[in-house]
Amino acid sequence: MNYSDIVTRCRASNDWAPLVEAIPFARFLNLRIDVKGDAFTCILPFEQKLIGNPVLPALHGGATGGFLECAGLFYLLLEMETRSLPKTIDFNIDYLRTGLPRDTYANVVMVKQGRRVVNLRIEAWQSSPDKPIALGHCNFMLGA
Repeated sequence: MNYSDIVTRCRASNDWAPLVEAIPFARFLNLRIDVKGDAFTCILPFEQKLIGNPVLPALHGGATGGFLECAGLFYLLLEMETRSLPKTIDFNIDYLRTGLPRDTYANVVMVKQGRRVVNLRIEAWQSSPDKPIALGHCNFMLGA
């Protein structure tokens, strides 16, 4: 089964868990996808295994970065209706605040779309979208 078929099935049932299950790192992070109309939100539920600095405690930067990249990937699978996974060309992360031990949310904005390359801005936040903990800037190459 290709990703387009999985997305079609998820849209029909409004259950996005099969899409998360299809991506191993997203499954490891236990990500959730919330789609309401045109609003897309990716959710990273807090788990103890995501702590990078137990003294603060703070989320591991790799977990935050992986979450941002997965959010972008899921957004493209939903918006572009591609049959294959988009490929990451480059990914930059700005860590703005400490990720606290609580659920984290991500919203995605498509900055520019070409025939084969898409530029996204991904904002991760916890208490309020106005106070992001990290920003991702990335380019993905679209598949067939």
